[in-house]
Amino acid sequence: MSRIGKQLVAIPTGVTVKVDAGKIKVKGPKGDLEFAWHPAMKVESDGKAVKVSRPDDERLNRALHGLTRSLINNMVLGVTKGYEKRLKIEGIGYQAKMDKKSVVLMVGYANQIVKTPPDGVTVETPDPTTIVIKGADKQKVGQFAAEVRASRKPEPYKGKGIMYEGEKIRRKEGKSFTSGA
Repeated sequence: MSRIGKQLVAIPTGVTVKVDAGKIKVKGPKGDLEFAWHPAMKVESDGKAVKVSRPDDERLNRALHGLTRSLINNMVLGVTKGYEKRLKIEGIGYQAKMDKKSVVLMVGYANQIVKTPPDGVTVETPDPTTIVIKGADKQKVGQFAAEVRASRKPEPYKGKGIMYEGEKIRRKEGKSFTSGA
């Protein structure tokens, strides 16, 4: 039995969960999310918890069992607490600023890069070298953070670029000139 899949997903107060026809809808204070699970899985809700079960021990069903439970748990956490990714910008003259809903990046290219977040995702720039991405959907928040980071990945020689907060960049040594014999 899947250790993750067999655990129940507790529904906190203030969150409503509706299960019908292969879809689950979760509503909470931070927003509402919807998910259509694989037809082989069986999802049931009693108002206090959500239970995911599988028909047999086939390899695909075992994998989908834990996945389905984790996705539903992430939805419940997203509508209660929300998700947040913080990005730091390193480099002289590198900065970010807000333009309405979009984030404008000045990261060493001739042109500015404008990134517009998807629906349900908000972006803040508390200072010019920090970008905070928030939302209820874990996948959308992570995907948008990855897109912003990909616009100027951190490079290993000088450490310049956009990186996740707390990310360690392995620094490389540049070319070394030795006096040859």
